[in-house]
Amino acid sequence: MCVVYHPGEELEEFARSLQQASGASVELVIVDNGDDHDVSAAVADQFGARLVVAPGNLGYGGGANLGAAGCQAPWLVVANSDLVWQPGSLDALLAAGEQHPRAGALGPALLNMDGTVYPSARELPSLRQGVGHAVFARLWPANPWTRAYQARQERVGEARTAGWLSGACLLLRAEAFGQVHGFDEDYFMFFEDVDLGDRLGQAGWTNLYVPAARVVHVGGRRGAPSPPR
Repeated sequence: MCVVYHPGEELEEFARSLQQASGASVELVIVDNGDDHDVSAAVADQFGARLVVAPGNLGYGGGANLGAAGCQAPWLVVANSDLVWQPGSLDALLAAGEQHPRAGALGPALLNMDGTVYPSARELPSLRQGVGHAVFARLWPANPWTRAYQARQERVGEARTAGWLSGACLLLRAEAFGQVHGFDEDYFMFFEDVDLGDRLGQAGWTNLYVPAARVVHVGGRRGAPSPPR
């Protein structure tokens, strides 16, 4: 499912690339948190998706929970609309999920537009580590707190467990997602994925990073002016 808020042309690109991501039948659910649904409705009509109009802006986690409500499938996908799926990428995630029955959440390698890998699989930070990363990450990228926080991300070829995975693209085992009652909607946007990974781990599930699966982050509404700082 995609949770969107006044999306642009990237939503159509997302839906088109999803058709090549898996050989299985995939239902696309678009949850629209905004108040103008023209783009979402057009993409839903074009690609046979199901459009869910939220009663208001529920935030990312709240929108994802709304889209997942009543789902009977064994797997759920939550993904940003500004992603392009690489061919077979969803199948690679599903295969890893079948091989690791205690994997509650699985995430792909998240590529930047220049082909570099974004550190989307991270350890749960301590207070000291979180503060060190927040303060020094941009000024001193190789600082020890950031290196520990992004531990082992450089091992691109190997599937491995992580403390949490980026909510930009997650394959979720429906059983695990239901057991922890989905996203905590008190997180309107940002950190809901950290919290979900933590609660899945506490419930006995693992967060599995699967770099054999790859998606590209193209950025939302390319061509739109940059927002003020």
